[in-house]
Amino acid sequence: MSNILIIGNILKDVYLRLDERQNNFEIDQSGTPWLDLGFDGSSYHFFRRTSIYGGAAVALEVLNRFDFSARIAGAKLGFAGGSIVSNNQKADDYRYMLCHGNKISYIVPNQRTETKWAMPDEAIDWVFVDRSAGISDALVKELKKFLAISNKTRLAFYVPKDLTAADKDLIEMAEMIFTDDELPELKDKGSVCYISDSEISLNGHSKTWRIERTDLMTHLTVHSIIAATVFGALTKGMSVEDALRYAKVNAEGSSLSGTMPIEKIKEIADNQKIEETDIRLVAATMMTNGKGILAADESGGNIHQKFEGLMISDDEKHRRDYRNLLLSTPELERYVNAVILFDETTKQKCDDGRDFVSYLTAHGIVPGVKVDEGLENFPDSDEKYTKGLDGLKKRLPEYYSRGLRFCKWRAAFDIDLGKPSDMAILKNCQILAEYAKACQDNNLVPIVEPEVQYDGNYTLQQSADTTAKILDILFDELSKAGVKLDATILKVNMILAGKKYPIQSTPEEVGRETANVLKNHVPENIAGVVFLSGGQTVEQATENLQAIVNNGPFPWPLTFSFSRALQMPALETWKGDNNKIGVAQDAFKARLVANTEALKKK
Repeated sequence: MSNILIIGNILKDVYLRLDERQNNFEIDQSGTPWLDLGFDGSSYHFFRRTSIYGGAAVALEVLNRFDFSARIAGAKLGFAGGSIVSNNQKADDYRYMLCHGNKISYIVPNQRTETKWAMPDEAIDWVFVDRSAGISDALVKELKKFLAISNKTRLAFYVPKDLTAADKDLIEMAEMIFTDDELPELKDKGSVCYISDSEISLNGHSKTWRIERTDLMTHLTVHSIIAATVFGALTKGMSVEDALRYAKVNAEGSSLSGTMPIEKIKEIADNQKIEETDIRLVAATMMTNGKGILAADESGGNIHQKFEGLMISDDEKHRRDYRNLLLSTPELERYVNAVILFDETTKQKCDDGRDFVSYLTAHGIVPGVKVDEGLENFPDSDEKYTKGLDGLKKRLPEYYSRGLRFCKWRAAFDIDLGKPSDMAILKNCQILAEYAKACQDNNLVPIVEPEVQYDGNYTLQQSADTTAKILDILFDELSKAGVKLDATILKVNMILAGKKYPIQSTPEEVGRETANVLKNHVPENIAGVVFLSGGQTVEQATENLQAIVNNGPFPWPLTFSFSRALQMPALETWKGDNNKIGVAQDAFKARLVANTEALKKK
């Protein structure tokens, strides 16, 4: 059992939860609400709750629950019977939390109390400097003296944002570092655990976390829980991935009443690990032989263009009606394993009152969502990248909680003079890799879609060479990011000459060249490969799909994930008239049948 000495301050968090009356606040000219404490004779109601202890006491509790022998230097606190016990310990600092609804405002001391130091009278394996510590030159001097005497003692340090010279001294001595911020002083340090308000990352591994404000536990306390949990797990010899998983569980499951016992953390973490392996099963389900994936994820601009061409009003009702037409097609589950939805559609309801996500799930179809936010030019360039990473890690847990089980992200490349550049390929592939890793960290299967756009003037060979280059770089970046390929699906263009090139590719050429590129540039352990139709005509996409299949077998499942090539006949039949839904569904079903038939080698 390791002996751990914690250096930090003891805090008391006093919560004053105001009632929900709006007249608790007055609004100034800038629209900022201020607590109204005018002595006008009115009463203010609040629910008062005091946390057991905060600050270093949080680390004390977490580490003792990991079965370490941990104590706080200079404090009269202990851990017995599964909880913190006090020998008349008074808090060094009080923090007052004014709570209104799910918002918290802190009233904190302007200066932290200087942290106490007491030379230990026993062998210490680790000194853990908590984020609550007020580091002084004198404390660092004493700590250096102790570490010089006890040369087997190692140092872990939660680095504050506002560094002092004393803090910098500790950074140089620390073997394990925790921080809320990417400080320049930490750039060349090896083992640095970054803790943001939604993510924990260490040595290339990351885990998103999220807490509901049911008990209004502060982020300050949660960050201390995370740091102590990661430290405890790594000290126990666990892997980085398991340490981050344990920290996520403890952060999300703890409350003002205390942190979680190690046995409970392990139980929940093991169950989550099983869920993560389930994404391989989800990917396999999406690639079940003989069926495809419907792309019904047209963005606002894309569907507006389609509707405008057929004089259909582009409003929420017509968009819902159109998606309802497709998704309620009888026996849809016979032809598709999964459907990619647009964000708006995930919140809409079908005719029977169920939301579309629940409706698809009930029919054995895996629902997913497009999560990228469209294309934008690189600075000082007319080449494009796909935006949407900002806020993605906060959106993904919500998608999972609503029943969605996979996501899709598209990167688009033009073939032209000097295009795509090495820069554009690399940056877009790095973005795809970051997206894919975030998905898998949230138990969602990623579809990665690097598309060489068909609307161009280029040869069949140019299409093959460019696609091969993009795939090589993409899979290199996916590997660097730690993305599990057996839980990842590749959505890719077929190999064919550009639409503006005078000599168009025959199905035989498309089949041969596409098969060659994929067999030579797609790893065998990918969960599956699906094709986009990318502006081809309805019949052309099906004929080319058949030609590719005829050049099999392939080392991975292969199918279609068409949008326009499946939907266009139905859209042209419907034209916004719900009296024609039945006929439009027949047209849609005819394309589904044709493409599932094309999956059979002939």
